[in-house]
Amino acid sequence: MNVTQTEVCPCGRTDARGKVLVYAQCCGRYLDHDTPAPDAESLMRSRYSAFVLGRVAYLEASWHASTRPARLALEQGQKWLGLEVKRHRVIDADHAEVEFVARSRVGGRGVRLHETSRFVRESGRWYYVDGEMH
Repeated sequence: MNVTQTEVCPCGRTDARGKVLVYAQCCGRYLDHDTPAPDAESLMRSRYSAFVLGRVAYLEASWHASTRPARLALEQGQKWLGLEVKRHRVIDADHAEVEFVARSRVGGRGVRLHETSRFVRESGRWYYVDGEMH
């Protein structure tokens, strides 16, 4: 799947007025350029967008080396339906958690992924470490 720079961002992030940001203003900055996400929530949102867009290389690069799988394979036929960020908790300058619910459909069946993800910042970049399913 592709998204143009002026289409609504898959992650659904809104501005202060509640208007959904376009891809170029949101996750496109991180997925299409070597711009590091400024915080754990932005990285989590960009990773969701990468799942929507099938961007495996970005998912692997943003996954901490200590927990990254040797090979990441996306679910064939999975259609992502939406993301809700429930909480972003800063633990300290280099550690944070993001609780979210991501909805998708696989083979006509609805799937709800509710996770609290852990992130670490190293050398100015945030990385996904792991998550706890709810």
